[in-house]
Amino acid sequence: MWGTMFEIITWGGAALSLAGLLGLVWCILRVMKARKSGLSDDELRAAVQSVLPWNLASLFLSVIGLMLVILGISFS
Repeated sequence: MWGTMFEIITWGGAALSLAGLLGLVWCILRVMKARKSGLSDDELRAAVQSVLPWNLASLFLSVIGLMLVILGISFS
């Protein structure tokens, strides 16, 4: 019973970490696209600032997922 619950926590944490990683890659690609498009400094700053909340949310999701993986491994 407990083994399967902690396996679910471990795999769920891995899925959250993967989702966070994909979000970080998306943020990187979006900023790279904005940099290559030749925007002015103010427009580029606005583009980066619009990506910042997504970047922080993705990082948070990834960290929570890694915490769950460590929790699941240590208790199983």
